[in-house]
Amino acid sequence: MVLSGIGRSDVLRAVEECDRRGRDVFLRRYGFKPSRSYLLVVDGRYYDSKAIVGVAHGYLPGEKPLTASEFSGGRDHAAKLLGALGFQVVTQEAVGEITVDRFVDHITGLRVAHAETGPRLYQPVVLLWAIGRAFHGEPRTLPWSETSAALSGLLRNHGLRGERVRPDYPVLALFHAGLWTLDEYEGTVPPAHGDAVPRRWFAEQRPVGGLVPPAYELMCASGQARVAAVQAITDRFFGGLDEGPLLADVGLYEESVADDRPGGRGAAPVAAAPSSAVDPVSSAAQYERLCTLVERREASRHQRRREGVSRDPIRSGSARRAVLIRSEGRCENPVCGGQPDDVTDAGDPILEIDHIEEIAGGGRDHPSRMIALCPNCHAVKTRGRTRAELREAFLEVVRERHRAVRERHQREGGPTATA
Repeated sequence: MVLSGIGRSDVLRAVEECDRRGRDVFLRRYGFKPSRSYLLVVDGRYYDSKAIVGVAHGYLPGEKPLTASEFSGGRDHAAKLLGALGFQVVTQEAVGEITVDRFVDHITGLRVAHAETGPRLYQPVVLLWAIGRAFHGEPRTLPWSETSAALSGLLRNHGLRGERVRPDYPVLALFHAGLWTLDEYEGTVPPAHGDAVPRRWFAEQRPVGGLVPPAYELMCASGQARVAAVQAITDRFFGGLDEGPLLADVGLYEESVADDRPGGRGAAPVAAAPSSAVDPVSSAAQYERLCTLVERREASRHQRRREGVSRDPIRSGSARRAVLIRSEGRCENPVCGGQPDDVTDAGDPILEIDHIEEIAGGGRDHPSRMIALCPNCHAVKTRGRTRAELREAFLEVVRERHRAVRERHQREGGPTATA
């Protein structure tokens, strides 16, 4: 009976307070822990159901917020009350962790303003900046003064469709889209339009903000997710434009962008696992996805104006990563005389990824034309008397291994990229 009397308007007032204070501050203020079972869904955003109900009680006339020990947040108590009031309540298992596909879908579903020549680049600039920060292990959130300074410079230098130097617009848009957090402010977050109101709100509130934690952690750890997000952004927003200078400025235009860092911040990149630890189905899916990313960037390179860039490091990094996965950590020369058993400081196998036919000579920057070799085999392929014969043999080996991985992926029902 302790929850009796709480109405829908009280819950919405508690939700508004949570938005205003930020989740972490809200939970600390009222002594609640993050929900372990049930989440309240309001306008596509998730809230800790028990904390919201406890605080909602404080909006009843003459009442105070309930403490965590005064009631249950379970299915038959707080969660049941919220359902009875017409709210959606979901389990933590139903929400799950953010995946590559979910993050890409969120990016491609963003609503943006348009110029005559295409979509405005406000939100893409902010997202690429945040992904670059995650990739380099920088803190997820920053005070508004630092965020504003960084984004103002990027918009000034890379606003290719007449974007104004107004970082408040895209940050508000991403916040309302559920991709950005804002904390340490009072009042209600304004919408992402108008002129004076957003400018004044940020000047007065000066919130701390950044990419939402699940997306930040994904961008920290997964090279495949990082490259997929960059490709989704460039595919949708940069048609006819060269995104290379912007990617370079935010620290994403380098081959290591495709490397995994499972330890998160500052962790060393990790190559393919030893063959004994490889899940063939999972590795085939990763390989196929990276091949698709390589091919999409390969195609887009011919459709965009690029300023003297002969090679695309994001495509090269993705191709290199795919070859390491395909190799399962072993030299792909079938007559290898003996690969070193040691690994690098980063835990990578001592392998060198080589283009069988040099790029300068018309070779293709694609896994089907690249091979993983130990240093000895690489030296023979590069400088040995039999190098011409080896190149032909290696092309045949790689074609077969490339085909075998793709067929394995097909057998598991996955879509297949073109070679």
